[in-house]
Amino acid sequence: MAETTVAPKLERKDFVSDQVVRWCPGCGDYAILAQMQKVLPTFGVPREKIVFVSGIGCSSRFPYYVNTYGFHTIHGRAPAIATGIKLAQPDLQVWVVTGDGDGLSIGGNHLLHAMRRNVDIKILLFNNRIYGLTKGQYSPTSLQGMVTKSSPMGTLDRPLYPLRVALAAEATFVARTVDTDVAHLGSILERAAKHKGSAFIEIFQNCIVFNDGAFAEAESRDTRDDSVIKLEHGKPLVFGKNKDKGVKMKGFKPEVVTFEAGKPPADLLVHDENAGAQYAYALTHIEPPDYPAVPVGVFRTVTEPTFDQLSEAQLEAAKKPGGGDLAKLLAGGETWEVR
Repeated sequence: MAETTVAPKLERKDFVSDQVVRWCPGCGDYAILAQMQKVLPTFGVPREKIVFVSGIGCSSRFPYYVNTYGFHTIHGRAPAIATGIKLAQPDLQVWVVTGDGDGLSIGGNHLLHAMRRNVDIKILLFNNRIYGLTKGQYSPTSLQGMVTKSSPMGTLDRPLYPLRVALAAEATFVARTVDTDVAHLGSILERAAKHKGSAFIEIFQNCIVFNDGAFAEAESRDTRDDSVIKLEHGKPLVFGKNKDKGVKMKGFKPEVVTFEAGKPPADLLVHDENAGAQYAYALTHIEPPDYPAVPVGVFRTVTEPTFDQLSEAQLEAAKKPGGGDLAKLLAGGETWEVR
């Protein structure tokens, strides 16, 4: 009787590579890496079936530090490389690690099309609102008026908001989390791993050297209860240390209201992560300074056929009779007369 081979159970240490992690002390990337290594064993996917793909930037060192397959590609092209990997090997779990500079400037076009095609890849966008690797120039997400090395009088550009870009491209999973809230970060990574289709996660990440405190109120344990609205499917949008604040809709515009703790009004907005992109888009406009808090969690998740599934089905449909047999292929199907 043949023996059954049981695959060994993987642990966090199995996903830690032998490379020395080199980021600035205090960088938010450390927390993201640690949570990824922690949750990877829970996916039940062998290491040889996981690939991390990155472009250029501080975040793009990620593939070196995870003991799986990985590609450190060129500036902004990680989504294109990841698409090719997924089409060639549909059984792989493919992650893209990018930053606000890499993903939304030179890589904006590739990012947009990977999401609109609904390629089954997981995209992590580390947003610190600055170019870190190239030493402190303003990025596509830098706030208007921000003084940097490349904008000494303040940037004139209006910022891009990553979630709005993802929703406009109709990514089928769109979420946001924060580097320092490790429990929330881990749960969002797990949700993305289970999703079939383009999963996009914006991660608020601190660059301690060039833009320290960009998301200070959302990151600090002392302030985040009052500064963060955690989205939970089927639950009203309530936040605050005393759970005495909430969100309701006034026409098409979200409005923050205050009430007696434990007595939320009946007309508070109840989160529906399966609703249309219009609803999720409205939530992305809850941003300081116009609002006291910012939402984190899953904004939208829907199930649609993935690009790789559709591509595989189309290839099957395109095969001529006798595919794989040259003699049958030449004798079958359509014929032509050449005169």
